[in-house]
Amino acid sequence: MRILISNDDGIHAPGLAVLEAIAHRLSDDVWVVAPEVERSGASRAVTLTEPVRVRTIGPRRFACSGTPSDCVLLGIDELVAGGKPDLVLSGVNRGQNLAEDTSVSGTVAAAVQAMQLGIPAIALSQAVHFRVGQPIAWHTAQTHGPGLVQKLLAAPWPSGVVMNVNFPDCEPEDVTGIEATFQGFRDESIHQIDRRADLRGNDYYWIGYRGKLSKPPAGSDLLAIYENRISVSPLHIDMTEHGVLPDLRRVLQA
Repeated sequence: MRILISNDDGIHAPGLAVLEAIAHRLSDDVWVVAPEVERSGASRAVTLTEPVRVRTIGPRRFACSGTPSDCVLLGIDELVAGGKPDLVLSGVNRGQNLAEDTSVSGTVAAAVQAMQLGIPAIALSQAVHFRVGQPIAWHTAQTHGPGLVQKLLAAPWPSGVVMNVNFPDCEPEDVTGIEATFQGFRDESIHQIDRRADLRGNDYYWIGYRGKLSKPPAGSDLLAIYENRISVSPLHIDMTEHGVLPDLRRVLQA
């Protein structure tokens, strides 16, 4: 099995090393195409107004000046030799990609780009900041990742779907299970804007997130992570709210 891996945290991110370890448990034919620098929050951006440059940094290993979607696009169509990959893995992201996060996530976008090109894809993220003062639990993703990917590959999913996997912020032995979940939606925005001033008196802004927890329903990706379960959500690119269409058609045709 030929595996292409990518991420949005960059070629030197510790989570990418974790994903490489997971991939090598599954195959000896592993290729890496990842952004040269961190591109978190890039969503499905594709670079159209400037050239995308690729730097070879080792056997089957490339750093790309573009976005996560650029990396997967170039990896599948140009860089992976000997035929297209059989599987694309994206991550392991530093931080959870849950609920509305999925629409801005470069990690998820890399998997969606692979799906668009006909390659099965899984996005993997390691939740952070649930344990105050503790290091990131990369070993939880590395411990549970290979077996989980094998389970998903043994249960094929529709061609228009990607799997979004989130590992809880706990020790590997404290994981309480694996749950198939739906994409949740937080009951309060966690965006945070920090306004500052430079030495010339001009304002600038840092945009980030607060760690406030919501009150999610059972079956959601949020609640699974809150309760130390691995969340696996099947996602697709169709953002149509089909339940609204009948009423909308009636109104527009009146």
